Amino acid sequence: MDASGTIYDTTVADALLSWYRAHARALPWRIMPGEAVRPDPYRVWLSEVMLQQTTVAAVIPYFAKFTRRWPGVDALAAAPEEEVMAAWAGLGYYSRARNLVACARAVAALGAFPDTEEGLRALPGLGAYTAAAIAAIAFGRRAVVVDANVERVVARLFAIEEPLPGARKAIREAAERITPAHHAGDFAQAMMDLGATICTPRDPRCLLCPVSMMCSARLSGDPARLPRKAPKRDKAERTGTAFWIERRGAVWLVTRPDSGMLGGMRALPDDGWQARADGSGQPPLAGPWRDAGAVRHSFTHFHLTLRLQVWPGDAPEPEGRGEWWPLGRLEEAGLPTLFLKAARLATA
Repeated sequence: MDASGTIYDTTVADALLSWYRAHARALPWRIMPGEAVRPDPYRVWLSEVMLQQTTVAAVIPYFAKFTRRWPGVDALAAAPEEEVMAAWAGLGYYSRARNLVACARAVAALGAFPDTEEGLRALPGLGAYTAAAIAAIAFGRRAVVVDANVERVVARLFAIEEPLPGARKAIREAAERITPAHHAGDFAQAMMDLGATICTPRDPRCLLCPVSMMCSARLSGDPARLPRKAPKRDKAERTGTAFWIERRGAVWLVTRPDSGMLGGMRALPDDGWQARADGSGQPPLAGPWRDAGAVRHSFTHFHLTLRLQVWPGDAPEPEGRGEWWPLGRLEEAGLPTLFLKAARLATA
């Protein structure tokens, strides 16, 4: 840093790359620094999609399951969408699973992943961050990769005071200034690792940070106050009802519409609750329903209290499309976490 407070690109990049060579996290989708193997674009893409708004610890078992079952993009492209959706169950943000299948099929049709940000952005479901991450990590392209961890590192390095999300433009411009042309993939992963393990949201470990002497927020004496965030709005409260319909050792499951909450997933029938509206309470069958209690689940923008109504004894088949699913194989149905909670309440 010079007298004007300018951070020199090469100094930051070189310090981070040196640190990464010694401290890179060993992750199942990662090629470690110095390995004479090129990263597999399929594994990089799959991990980046799974890691969106999801922790590394949660992703690791799903990544292992997916790559065992579908070891390459052609195998995933050939998979029935309902099987991929079921395998994704529990990982959340289910539109990612639908986009995953669409993207795999597009790549299979092309014959390979595009090796540029522009080409990657043209694929279904790939936004700016994911395209940049794949371009840098899988293909060594210079790309500015900014996830939540990188936002935090850059906001502190440059003491960017504007609250998020408004600060994102300034953060990206600052990240552009420190992104090197060489070792682009290692640099992107170094920034991610630094934010995940050293420059953490609370109690950053500045004494272990390779760029602490260049960090404006550390020099201010209070790095943890950045990045600033706009006050969170209280989440809306929604209510709905799910229905447990059992017959001869099987439960009636439906497939939710492709658009909307938990789109395309198998689920218990419900009363049409939505992110912006409570359910109607209307059951799929008229008859002697028994109240079995309620479960609570939090989505990104609202909390849902879902009551469970159970049909006592063997039920008639409801009208409309659905399937009888064996109770002994219910874990294989790929129910979203909300409906797994309800199922456990029904079978307790």
